[in-house]
Amino acid sequence: MSSLALTHARFQLLETFRIPIALFGSAFFPSAAMLAFVVPFVGSNAEYATTATASMITFSVMSTNLFQYGVGVAEDRSQPWDPYVRTLPAGALPRFAGRVLAGLCLMAISLVPVVLIAAFLTEATVTSMQFLVTALTTAVISIPFILMGLAIGYSMPQKAAVVVAQVLFFPLAFLGGLMTGPGMAPGIVEDLAPYLPTGGAARLMWAAVGDFPYDFRSIAALVGWTATLGGVAVWAYRRDEGRRFS
Repeated sequence: MSSLALTHARFQLLETFRIPIALFGSAFFPSAAMLAFVVPFVGSNAEYATTATASMITFSVMSTNLFQYGVGVAEDRSQPWDPYVRTLPAGALPRFAGRVLAGLCLMAISLVPVVLIAAFLTEATVTSMQFLVTALTTAVISIPFILMGLAIGYSMPQKAAVVVAQVLFFPLAFLGGLMTGPGMAPGIVEDLAPYLPTGGAARLMWAAVGDFPYDFRSIAALVGWTATLGGVAVWAYRRDEGRRFS
């Protein structure tokens, strides 16, 4: 099964690499935000630059997974190849695993410009241990956004999935506090952010890179979002399978 998952992952990556603009798009917004807001305004302050970089990494994780899985899955479902692959005896698990592996690879690629901008154009700094914890935290916070993308992709046609992903994109980023640093967002955002997946993810990232305390309200909310989105993704997959193959 592991070899099948790797084969599916390789197939997904080759499809993406054949259209380089897809890679550029996932890295553009967080990199542009770093250059437009982080570097000129807080780049010289090590603490602010570090937390802002963590926010932009969260932003990139959300955008990459939302579009990679939401729009990508919906697009695959519209192709004749998809129903054929889903009828093969290997089952859904290798393809799911391959898609997740490919998505994680693309997410890592999209994070490279953000990290390089932070390293060379700002005073952001982390210790080796903080870097390791941040890398692990990045993988953890990607889970709810992967599930959100899968839920969108398996429940909607391609045109609807594009619209929904775009509509969710900026409100989740703004209301989650990704556009500001810890404690610097407007009051309503500060009150709401811990209970949104973006806010919970950002707070985990801030704690990983600095002295920001772990917010157990936001951790509980993030776990709740993960479970809920996982349930919706499974329901959407089974509903799609029932409609198309029963």
